[in-house]
Amino acid sequence: MRRNLPRCPVCGADLTITELACPGCRTRIRGSFTVCKFCRLDPEHLAFLEVFLRCRGVIRDVERVLGVSYPTVRGKLDALLHALGLDAEARTEEDASRTRRDVLQALEAGDISVDEALRRLKTS
Repeated sequence: MRRNLPRCPVCGADLTITELACPGCRTRIRGSFTVCKFCRLDPEHLAFLEVFLRCRGVIRDVERVLGVSYPTVRGKLDALLHALGLDAEARTEEDASRTRRDVLQALEAGDISVDEALRRLKTS
């Protein structure tokens, strides 16, 4: 069985799962299901995560298994944390994106004026 595609190959947007099926009894469940953040990781991040967990987070052991230096392990760990949205920079970008989306939805719904939307976007 193939791993889920995390993003649309055409536009890059996050994909959702719309149907789950049981191979045993053939039950099908339809809806809109999100993919977990670990399923969205690229193969390189997943491989590093597996090594990191096998080494129980001991960076010296990760260095030995991967045959790389401490700075390289730290760089890979930082990249993994960023991909999972667990670093401060990713959280800040996510919060700003959420704020912009909320303002635009409020504008679209007619809850705020264009001037108010611009004011909120400038201050966020």
